[in-house]
Amino acid sequence: MHCACYIFSSQQSFLLSLSFSAANESFIYIIYTASMDNNRYQIMMEARGVVCCKCRQRLSLLTLNSTGVKCPICNMMNPVPTCERSRSKDVKAKKNISDPDLLSSSKKTESLKKMPFPLEISRSSSGTRAARKRALLIGVTYKRKHMLKGTINDVKSMGGFLINSFGFKEENIRVLTEQDTTKKKILKSMEWLVEDCQAGDSLVFYFSGHGLRQPDFERDERDGFDETICPVDFMTEGMIRDNEINSLIVWPLKKDVTLHAIVDACHSGTILDLEHVYNTEQNKWEDNSPPSGNARKHTDGGLAISVSACLDHENAADTSAFTKTMNGALTYLLIYILKKHPGLTYGDLLDLMHEELRKFNESGCLPAKFLRKIFKDLLSQSPQISSSQPFDVYKRHFIL
Repeated sequence: MHCACYIFSSQQSFLLSLSFSAANESFIYIIYTASMDNNRYQIMMEARGVVCCKCRQRLSLLTLNSTGVKCPICNMMNPVPTCERSRSKDVKAKKNISDPDLLSSSKKTESLKKMPFPLEISRSSSGTRAARKRALLIGVTYKRKHMLKGTINDVKSMGGFLINSFGFKEENIRVLTEQDTTKKKILKSMEWLVEDCQAGDSLVFYFSGHGLRQPDFERDERDGFDETICPVDFMTEGMIRDNEINSLIVWPLKKDVTLHAIVDACHSGTILDLEHVYNTEQNKWEDNSPPSGNARKHTDGGLAISVSACLDHENAADTSAFTKTMNGALTYLLIYILKKHPGLTYGDLLDLMHEELRKFNESGCLPAKFLRKIFKDLLSQSPQISSSQPFDVYKRHFIL
């Protein structure tokens, strides 16, 4: 389930006011933050590139001295700021350094100029109508002992993020909160999300609420459990299993249709039952296809990518750790990081979310760390990515 977690935390940043009483701790934090990973900063800066003035598509520079770059989606010619041209030269120069860490990092940050994103291909080649962006945002608060206080905030934040950062239109976003989050309405809205999808469409499924696990009686799960999301009436109408989610919003995805699922709930690692799961420790995709080989889990030619709050066996936090208001940890971090560093790759986004969670758990004085462990107030969740197709997570950029 999406666990409620009340944590007292002062959000720290590079601009800290040092007091004598906290000088040592603050000094350590500054050193830790500044030396976190110089290569990671270079990765993020290289990923930023140029944004199309018309359709807001993120573009890659084809040459170091480019004064303009043409958008493959709307054919708009966009000027390249001088700072971007000079920054590209600096990045190129750094790649020539024979430092092993820099060399390995540069392999992860090669541009995608050799092959445009599937989304870019589809948008420029759509047939009967213009490409469409559509989103379904669900925030379930529940009642009494199951209540969550951050899900409404999550939905509002995600809606604004999609509109302001990725060009979604308000009329193409369906929001379900409070009493609209019944099982029947959620299932019906899932059908709406993928209805009449065509090449070039970008779809987003977002859920903030409780998640659970239950035994897998169909023997199509490698870990023996079905992951579920809980509608507001789950006690009477039942939960929505990953098998149902897969058949409703993954199966119908046609060629060149892209679906992103962002699920801020406990036990959500493989909530879409996608066939490939990315292992961050080994930096490789792992097979998550049904062991029996009989169950269908794939799309109809499209691409489905899921960003989950945690692994299947973990809990996710509904917390005030980062702001004065309650939010899902995944939702807050994903929006915060992508606003701060637009154009990140999936790999960098995942790494930075893990780093932010680790920094929070390690922050504060020793008594504070001890109390967090005693009262189990650690944010012990590991965001995860799964996909219907494996891809290079350090080359594909996060674009909705």
